[in-house]
Amino acid sequence: MDFLLKQIADYKTEIDTLEVASADNLEAYRIRFLGTKGIVKNMMGEMKNVPVDKKKEFGQILNDFKQFAEGKYELWKESMSGNGVAAGPSIDLTLPGDQLPIGSRHPISLMKNQIISIYQRLGFSVAEGPEIEDDFHNFTALNLPEHHPARDMQDTFYIQQNPDWLLRTHTSNIQIREMEKGQLPLRIICPGRVYRNETISARSHCFFHQVEGLYIDENVSFADLKQTLYYFVQEMYGKDVKVRFRPSYFPFTEPSAEMDISCQICGGKGCSICKKTGWLEILGCGMIHPNVLTNCGIDPDKYTGFAFGMGIERPALLKYGINDIRLFSENDVRFLRQFVAAT
Repeated sequence: MDFLLKQIADYKTEIDTLEVASADNLEAYRIRFLGTKGIVKNMMGEMKNVPVDKKKEFGQILNDFKQFAEGKYELWKESMSGNGVAAGPSIDLTLPGDQLPIGSRHPISLMKNQIISIYQRLGFSVAEGPEIEDDFHNFTALNLPEHHPARDMQDTFYIQQNPDWLLRTHTSNIQIREMEKGQLPLRIICPGRVYRNETISARSHCFFHQVEGLYIDENVSFADLKQTLYYFVQEMYGKDVKVRFRPSYFPFTEPSAEMDISCQICGGKGCSICKKTGWLEILGCGMIHPNVLTNCGIDPDKYTGFAFGMGIERPALLKYGINDIRLFSENDVRFLRQFVAAT
């Protein structure tokens, strides 16, 4: 035991005479004295060789030695940190910070917010609903009973475990849920993501975004619908945009129409986006079918209304001069970075 006491005294003397002037010196000291194979650890291991009646006394001496070695380490470490000589690289706090790239909203979000803003000026409020929907709210309530041929117009993703549930093919399910509440008059727009089993190309995708609108009150006419949509396209694309309505068919509206605008990509000259016609269909619309009102508990003899629906991707293609719908979902930073200024 006398030999061990002499070793401890020698180590203390050595520590007192050490000059630790750098981070490397400090790390070398830590490894030699305080590391897992260092001197303090080894001295602790000598306890097994100390006679039983001396263990308490020697244990106290070892504990004091350990605290002495650790105290010196902390003292040197604190001193170095105060002088800017810490174990890591020094930091000049007067230097400007690294400039981080500016983020932006996705172009689909930009377009959705702009569409919502235009219709809110006309008194429309925003309504939302589930993306996983039952057959009634997605089809049946919209005058598409089972085996109706119009269901084939919308290739649907059904839930395998329960075929009565599906990924909504349009945001019309929100309109049905709002009409069921019976709080009339009703003036809403319904933005959201929808899903259809379509071939992915420059013009179409298996998922996309829609904004649908609904207005129900007494004495609502097709003229009200046309003026609402005229206002929208002029606010979105400018006063010079050309508009045309074409008769169409939708099971949930009667009469029904599709609205085209002059192609903003080619200026009406013809391109791949407008299929060389100079016109691009941007939405479908019509007067709400009386059967739909009846399905939702609304008296069709007292109330009338109109509905319209548009994809968000296609107006975004026109607005920003983009020629491929797939770019919206590829997360290419080079593409998305162009919209920083538009946020």
